[in-house]
Amino acid sequence: MRLWSYARMLRRLLATVAAVASLALSLSAGVAPAALAATPANDPFYTPPDPLPSTEPGALIRYRQSTFTLDPIARTPVPGVRAWQVLYTSRTALGKPMAVSGTVLVPSSPWRGSGPRPLVTYGVGTRGVGDSCAPSYTLSRGTDYEGLFIKAALARGFAVAVSDMRGLGTPGLHTYEVGREQGTALLDAARAALRLPGTGLAANAPIGIIGYSQGGTSAGWAAQLARSYAPELNVKGVAAGGVPADLERVASYLDGGPFVAFALLAALGYDAAYPELRLDTYLNARGRDLLARSSDLCLVSLDGIGTFLGVAFTHIDDYVTTNPLGTPAWQARLRENRLGATKPAAPVLLYHGGIDEIIPIDQARTLRSEWCRLGGRVTWRVYPLAEHALGLAVGAKPALDFLEATLARGAVPPGNC
Repeated sequence: MRLWSYARMLRRLLATVAAVASLALSLSAGVAPAALAATPANDPFYTPPDPLPSTEPGALIRYRQSTFTLDPIARTPVPGVRAWQVLYTSRTALGKPMAVSGTVLVPSSPWRGSGPRPLVTYGVGTRGVGDSCAPSYTLSRGTDYEGLFIKAALARGFAVAVSDMRGLGTPGLHTYEVGREQGTALLDAARAALRLPGTGLAANAPIGIIGYSQGGTSAGWAAQLARSYAPELNVKGVAAGGVPADLERVASYLDGGPFVAFALLAALGYDAAYPELRLDTYLNARGRDLLARSSDLCLVSLDGIGTFLGVAFTHIDDYVTTNPLGTPAWQARLRENRLGATKPAAPVLLYHGGIDEIIPIDQARTLRSEWCRLGGRVTWRVYPLAEHALGLAVGAKPALDFLEATLARGAVPPGNC
């Protein structure tokens, strides 16, 4: 892709983020349209029945037609796309059945490639831990910062499944960056999409997996789990960028810097996934106050931006009496969720910004080496002048090119291990 194409995509990304931030500020000022009041927190669709009607992974609990829009004001639907919101079953990090919400998007035009229409299961990047951050909600309101990238996948004729993951939309706290759980949520979103009536998707549809940043963790774990957890899925290609593969290394890298908020959010996520970790027993008064203010936080909101800036350049030790990352219990759970121990189920494009200021590139290089050592077919790309956000923009088209080659043309990239 030429430099001007990178710049154009980045401008679009920044314009989308600006629109989202503008709408968030208007919401806080009380001038948003009344229709926006129906957030997941007060929408019965997102509350699962108890007990669940089925514990089979990927089983549909309920679904309804929805809208996919990039327009946060009039919410004009993206033309030529059919949309559904779904509630489906998946598994927690401890193996227990749970309900997860999400979105399924299918182009209305016929698939013109050979074989059945491919399905891409899309792992979203960081947006926070509050219910109003749920992608199924923001995609229907035109406020999702990844909407342009999802539209680009649809424009290639792919169907797209987007998981909200646990706790975004559905009750409970989002288990942010708990990779195993995010990976199963992506695979079960694909299963649910294939079972959804009216999509025209075939049971043997080629499956692609894609994600960046937090979504890169989700995509990587889905790739590692696919053979054992969802062997019936016809996974053909994976694109994972800006991947936080080793959260111990990432936390050390973030501590004391401008983006330490991401490490603090991960602590909330792990505490929600693993009750024995008892984060509350490590917190000092400042930490308890931050926990109280952060449990329903979306980063693209007035409160989210304020909290993010308020903790910048602080240290994890500022919020705890004892740093939990130094304890065996926390280390064991973090290492359980470290990527690299299992060969991916399909060829992988693994990419990273050369000057990423949020996710250190060294731990992504280690992931590449470990997957290669296991016999994975890995294509490694570094964008030398890209930091974290630019890595998302410049890597989007090559990622979709890679998936198109594997899904639509049946190519098997040789990799560069």
